[in-house]
Amino acid sequence: MSDQEKPPFAQARAAAGALFFDEAGRILLVQPSYREQLEIPGGHVEPGETPYAACEREVGEELGIRPPIGRLLVADWAPHPDEGDKILFVFDGGVLDAETLGLITFADDELTAFGFHPIEDVDGLLVERLARRVKAAVTARELGETVYLEHGQALRAG
Repeated sequence: MSDQEKPPFAQARAAAGALFFDEAGRILLVQPSYREQLEIPGGHVEPGETPYAACEREVGEELGIRPPIGRLLVADWAPHPDEGDKILFVFDGGVLDAETLGLITFADDELTAFGFHPIEDVDGLLVERLARRVKAAVTARELGETVYLEHGQALRAG
């Protein structure tokens, strides 16, 4: 089979973000300047960059802090009808202490605010697929697991 006869490969865009917590166990959500819905800190993976490195870079660019980023919690295959194939990674950012929170700045004007929210509130604060992804990440963190999702949902065996 020639190269021209082979089916095309998926050319997924990749993005990576971190799930941060406060000492009360609430999750950090940020307000982008370019949309109404809240998000988690993170962004697109650049060419030649790993998802982990992208997460570290995006957190630094968006929040002005460089806390240690932990293990992978979620990998989510989430194609978007308007944006094409996507693979989204969520890493454990851990607990941010008061000193680190005091260092947060919005240097690039991409974000306008941040706040901590109970996990029970994410359905009303995030777009539906991100809410499912965040809830799965919280559960994975609690269980010490990494989960694979499709469209923000775990696959059911059988």
